[in-house]
Amino acid sequence: QVQPVESGGGLVQSGGSLRLSCEASGQTMKSYAIGWFRQAPGKEREGVSCITSMTDASTYYANSVQGRFTISRDNAKNTVYLQMNNLNAEDTAVYYCALKYGGRFCADMDYWGKGIQVTVSS
Repeated sequence: QVQPVESGGGLVQSGGSLRLSCEASGQTMKSYAIGWFRQAPGKEREGVSCITSMTDASTYYANSVQGRFTISRDNAKNTVYLQMNNLNAEDTAVYYCALKYGGRFCADMDYWGKGIQVTVSS
């Protein structure tokens, strides 16, 4: 069983930065696409960013975060990061890390983390 675990969330002022980390216990993430999703209060969960498997490592971003967020993976540490810069109040949400075996897409994810709160104060 693969269990993603998020860390790095918290409270930040508007314009600030945070870096989220996702580690997966019990399994290397090399063969997985890793996605970051978020859910704000009263809204549906939305995809934020995706990075495909090691041999491809293509990255994708939602329009709302393009140019501000950067996803990356460190296979030696079995960790995926989401660097979030120039944060604003609309980025406030619970952020989830999720894994999809096969590595080509970030849809119908196989494993989900429990989520971590990111709050941006204006």
